[in-house]
Amino acid sequence: MQQVIGIDLGGTAIKLGRFTKDGNCLQSITVDTPQPATPEAVLFAMVDAIATLTKGNAQIDPDNQTIAIGVGTPGPADAAGRVAKVPINLAGWHDIPLADWLEAKTSKPTILANDANCAALGEAWLGAGRNFQNLILLTLGTGVGGAIILDGKLFVGHQGAAGELGLITLNPDGPTCNSGNHGSLEQHTSISAIRRRTGKEPAELGKLAQNGNPEALTFWQNYGKDLGIGLTSLIYVLTPQAVIIGGGISASFEFFFPAMQAEIEKRVLPTSRVRLQILPAELGNSAGMVGAAKLALGIGDR
Repeated sequence: MQQVIGIDLGGTAIKLGRFTKDGNCLQSITVDTPQPATPEAVLFAMVDAIATLTKGNAQIDPDNQTIAIGVGTPGPADAAGRVAKVPINLAGWHDIPLADWLEAKTSKPTILANDANCAALGEAWLGAGRNFQNLILLTLGTGVGGAIILDGKLFVGHQGAAGELGLITLNPDGPTCNSGNHGSLEQHTSISAIRRRTGKEPAELGKLAQNGNPEALTFWQNYGKDLGIGLTSLIYVLTPQAVIIGGGISASFEFFFPAMQAEIEKRVLPTSRVRLQILPAELGNSAGMVGAAKLALGIGDR
């Protein structure tokens, strides 16, 4: 039975899963990301984890069932899916040919993509986006990531860096973003933005809202309004069938969704949002791993 391996490479953990072509996860493991997370240390950790996952020690995948490997990295990859350009939260990374390195160690075709792109592929394959050919994913967490699926395919642009949806401008006079922008959507809707605005953690605000706290409920209404304004620009450009909201902050989806939806309905012409659905992501922390496996299927079938 042919299988692929999906890997979600993060700053603190590396998640790996072995999947069949129909998306059945046969086995998954999580290992700590080496600290410091130098390219060489991460490579060896990934190779060891792959060997564990495929029950091979000296020789990876002795039964030759794994046909390809997909990796989601916390930052952009090049358009060919070979080079990790500038992964975030990984020390000493710049233009690392991770796909080549893994192929040399495993003898398996390997491809890379941004972790948000992998999350979108995962949701489009097995999650909230499985019934749509055109969708966008927004991941609300430490940063605000994004990804675009057009006609069932991941859109990465001519250099592989398209889909940085969290970096669009919401308020040109707002806080400075790491990207160099000012007042980006990320600077209004990320975890750090919430801390700056309220002095509280998103999970705390979610619990307070659950208990009916008026200040927390008002915060989430304002948060939803900001998110809706940001999504307005994206909807006008892409006219997706669905907007999928993921990341840790999406746990409070029920509290910010009404204001977000109202803002979109107020600002977007009906012709640009015909049957648009706004949905919470379904795959949680496994979305990146699932999407990386879907990415691998694309090269394993060649």
